[in-house]
Amino acid sequence: MAQLILYYREGCHLCEAMLQALRGLQRRLEFELQLVDVDRDAELARRYDEWVPVLCLGEREVCHYHLDEQVLRQFLGQL
Repeated sequence: MAQLILYYREGCHLCEAMLQALRGLQRRLEFELQLVDVDRDAELARRYDEWVPVLCLGEREVCHYHLDEQVLRQFLGQL
């Protein structure tokens, strides 16, 4: 099963929207989701500061700001 990572920030409305969208797709697309708060790690905060939310599959960025379901499906289809 694919392991997606959502880099987010507490209080971020875009992050909440992407998380909700991912939760809605999780069963159908069969992926696990790991949540990582960028503000708990200085390096992640520097890397993703204004880009959050950022969705990754391994080291590969799937999308940021808004969930792109079509791109996500393409990434998951490559497994």
